[in-house]
Amino acid sequence: MKEFISDFNKLVKLRLTLTVVFSASIAFLIGSKQQGEIFWVNWLLLTVGGFLVTGSANGFNEIIEKDLDKLMKRTEDRPLPSGRMTTGQALVLSVFMGILGTLVLVRLNFVAGLLSVFCILLYAFIYTPLKRKSPIAVFVGAFPGAFPPLIGYYAAFSQDDLAYYSGHNEAAIIIIPFVLFAIQFLWQFPHFWAIAWVVDDDYKLAGFRLLPTTKRDKISAFMVFISGLLMVPAGFIPYYFGFGGIWFTIVSVIGGLMFGYYGYLLFKNCDIPSAKKVMFTSFIYLPVTQLVLLLNFIPLK
Repeated sequence: MKEFISDFNKLVKLRLTLTVVFSASIAFLIGSKQQGEIFWVNWLLLTVGGFLVTGSANGFNEIIEKDLDKLMKRTEDRPLPSGRMTTGQALVLSVFMGILGTLVLVRLNFVAGLLSVFCILLYAFIYTPLKRKSPIAVFVGAFPGAFPPLIGYYAAFSQDDLAYYSGHNEAAIIIIPFVLFAIQFLWQFPHFWAIAWVVDDDYKLAGFRLLPTTKRDKISAFMVFISGLLMVPAGFIPYYFGFGGIWFTIVSVIGGLMFGYYGYLLFKNCDIPSAKKVMFTSFIYLPVTQLVLLLNFIPLK
């Protein structure tokens, strides 16, 4: 049983899944604050449904890449390439999680359920095979990567609430969720490119082409620098639209400046230690800024 739990955690990429669920649950609480009331049962349903849907997408990803995972040191101990789990077992688990997770999210509202299905399809069956074909995979993967706050925010509204807000306060169901989506979308680029720089030697063994030029060069480093610098203006967007307070803006801009500074070091040095600084900044930036936004959120009237 202990080995199965360990293998299940690796199949669903537990740390990544928990990060996704955290992002969605914070967006749910922001949506709840917009309405003035938090329904904790619905928050729990979102957390469970989000975990299952994300775990399903990651499971499909590992099924498709099982032969490639054998080639990389960082993935060779996953349950499928190591032979501890069969493709059939992983497929049953992934399909079950996908169906159950979608049904749970549909109970909250149809939009959340529909977005979750689209997220699975885009991540597992478009982004995953594209990783070996072109660096544009990072752009494609940024869409499902940015869906969690969109799904989480909409999950805070019932179908009737969405209909009401569409007629009385469109900004609350259009501007807020899509700004949350946009910030997380932009964050994907310095995040994934920094990771791709750090593990490029391993990625090459599987034929993954995720750096902008497919190699560690000045152009790829410059793209990391520019994408990190874009997080500075991104930090002002919630304040501009009136739902992000000054503390959120300060924290976000500081985070963006850190992205820019470490991105500049990478452009200057073109080395792995600088890329790791960008990568660790990305790990910290998202949860910290999302938490601060929750605490410093101003409902739109």
